[in-house]
Amino acid sequence: MSRVGIDDNENLSSVRASMEGRSELIATQTECTFAFTTEAGWPAGVVMSYLFTRDRFWLTAAASRAHVRGAVRDPRVSLVISNAGTSLPGRRMVSIRGKATVHDDASVKTWFYPEFSRHLAPGDPDAFARLLDSPERVVLEVEPVRIAVSHDSTKMPGDGRGGQLR
Repeated sequence: MSRVGIDDNENLSSVRASMEGRSELIATQTECTFAFTTEAGWPAGVVMSYLFTRDRFWLTAAASRAHVRGAVRDPRVSLVISNAGTSLPGRRMVSIRGKATVHDDASVKTWFYPEFSRHLAPGDPDAFARLLDSPERVVLEVEPVRIAVSHDSTKMPGDGRGGQLR
């Protein structure tokens, strides 16, 4: 019988991140890879900061950016979040399929910029909010529709690098 992380590194279904683990990762990390489809049909991605609130992911960019145009053209996007650069142990990741909505209305920007700025620039959130509040900036809302893939290496012996479970 094969043992995941000891003599089997193929079937990793038993090391998917739990709901609690995914929530911890999403709350701890501040960046994701935003994946979209280009006009030519190619997959593409950009690294973006996000805020998770109201059961949605919220991001911002200039309206002219390729990923914004891509989300307008085809709202099916994916967000990939890892624990790289955080204090979370192991190697963790989640890939979330979602439906994007691009907002350019003041009602969204009014609550979003201050909350996003407090989350990402707690030292001077007002300065960051002022910087973000530019005429061509939009807010992207991503409603999760499915967890596509997740992984938590701390569930594997030797943290997924072989060896025994601690």
